[in-house]
Amino acid sequence: MHNTLELDTIVALATVPGQSAIHVIRLSGPDAIKIVNKVFKGKNLEKQEGHTAHFGTIREEDGTIVDEVLATIFYGPKSYTGENTVEVSCHGSQFIVDQLLQLFMKTGARYAKAGEFTQRAFANGKLDLAQAEAVADLIAADSHASRDAAMQQMRGGFSKDIKALREKLIHFASMIELELDFSEEDVEFASRDELVDLINELKRVIKALIDSFSMGNVLKNGVPTVIAGKPNAGKSTLLNSLLNEEKAIVSDVAGTTRDFIEDEINIGGVTFRFVDTAGLRETEDRVEAIGVQRSYEKMKKASLIMYMFDAATSTFEDVKAEVEALEQLGVPYILVANKLDQLEGGLAPEFKEFSEHLLEISADKGTGVDDLKERALHLVNLDKVQSGNTMVTNARHYQSLRETMKALDDVINGVEMGMTGDFLALDIRTSLHHLGEITGEVTTDDLLENIFSKFCIGK
Repeated sequence: MHNTLELDTIVALATVPGQSAIHVIRLSGPDAIKIVNKVFKGKNLEKQEGHTAHFGTIREEDGTIVDEVLATIFYGPKSYTGENTVEVSCHGSQFIVDQLLQLFMKTGARYAKAGEFTQRAFANGKLDLAQAEAVADLIAADSHASRDAAMQQMRGGFSKDIKALREKLIHFASMIELELDFSEEDVEFASRDELVDLINELKRVIKALIDSFSMGNVLKNGVPTVIAGKPNAGKSTLLNSLLNEEKAIVSDVAGTTRDFIEDEINIGGVTFRFVDTAGLRETEDRVEAIGVQRSYEKMKKASLIMYMFDAATSTFEDVKAEVEALEQLGVPYILVANKLDQLEGGLAPEFKEFSEHLLEISADKGTGVDDLKERALHLVNLDKVQSGNTMVTNARHYQSLRETMKALDDVINGVEMGMTGDFLALDIRTSLHHLGEITGEVTTDDLLENIFSKFCIGK
């Protein structure tokens, strides 16, 4: 076990509170089956095989039936938590759930803390820490891509590679530390060349994981996408068209949208979080000027910018100046020529200069909006998601990987400088510490509390 937990039995609702067709109440701990069996009228659950479900009634001490239920039993270690577990499926009344929870607690169970079931799974070696965190990501997944990323991590992800390389690094650290016991005899148990080869291999794996974070974080939290442009370019109309609802304020008066309107849509299994900004014109209106400044700030933080201009009224020189400003931001962008339906003969030939980024649409008519969605998906390279590559989606893992990389660089530099084994061993142990923080070989109570307290009750 990774750490010692209280050897009591916990209980909580595992489904969302409120009315539904059914609810599931989960118990886990040494007395889970025994506690349910005390109030269960049907087969003797303590004499049944694991991974079996049994119909019966739950009754109060005076024999009053609380509900008809289906009790599914699991014996540790072959359960989610690694402990004896019972999942009680009851009718979806919150009143019934409350009665059952009270009855189970009167019979010997304790109400679970947030994330305590998954914390017990970690403590009992059913999941490493990275996999346990992926459970929360899987529950929160709101798109095909974020689901796949969380599922891959929960099923092992990069944990296996990290653990295998970490074990080899532990061996080298041990050999180098052993050399210190024979320092007077000037022996070398750990080949420095083999050590460098191992560290370079580890660095290659870690670099790929670090590089994946920018995309993995986007998959987990959605692609922050800014719709920007001069006032009355049609930004709000485009947002409404993308969302298929009247969410933004649409007006013929330039500068109507003075704040940000956020919403999300799913494109190709990926969540895009859209922000409609105020226009980017110079203005003497103080409120509008604040909106313009905030627009720039939003654009700098975006993963994608859809920059719109009115194709019917904008000059080539105006658009060229806007493109130059966009290039300075360093954020992927699509130059959206809107109101194509109001333009006879199409855009002027000189606009071909922007063909790499340009897309012509009519937000009001919906023309070209599907092409815009496809371009957005392609531009942020989310086709890589479909390849099955492991991605880092957790900021804590990202930071630990960065710290590991720094420590590994120190080892390489130490070997090149001919440092003594005690200094090399120290840098290796530092890298092992940060790697262990990811998978849970190295933990603190504060770290575990911070991670599992963010889980929902019942998971």
